[in-house]
Amino acid sequence: MQFPIVAVAFVVLAGACISVQAPLNAALSKAVQSPLAAAAISFGVGFVLLTLGALAMGEGRSFPHALRQDWRLWMGGFFGAFYVWTIVWTMPRTGVLTAVCALALGQMVAALVMDRLGAFGMPVRELSLPRILAALMVGGGIVLSRF
Repeated sequence: MQFPIVAVAFVVLAGACISVQAPLNAALSKAVQSPLAAAAISFGVGFVLLTLGALAMGEGRSFPHALRQDWRLWMGGFFGAFYVWTIVWTMPRTGVLTAVCALALGQMVAALVMDRLGAFGMPVRELSLPRILAALMVGGGIVLSRF
């Protein structure tokens, strides 16, 4: 399998966006005096932009199909909302680096479990010492980020 350099580059860019989004949302939270309101505003802006994008790309017909799907497929919205609220609330308490390291650790641990289980139809990937060590190194980064 060829290394998907373009896909990885986009994910790295998305990771950078998360690092920028988090303190922006934290600043919005301070300005509006509510982490929940800031998270709702962030999601509202994203909702509008993504809806307009889907409509502009001719994908608006896909929306009604969502109503006929298993309710569990909608949980992505719940997890996204939990992430945005959590990062808005914790960012002022931890700082950007520690919060992003903790976020990465959570992503890596969940990814290891999902890879091992082949969750959501993904291919099963075995646990390996290098993959486990990678997550442990990120955990070490959390500790180091506090010094």
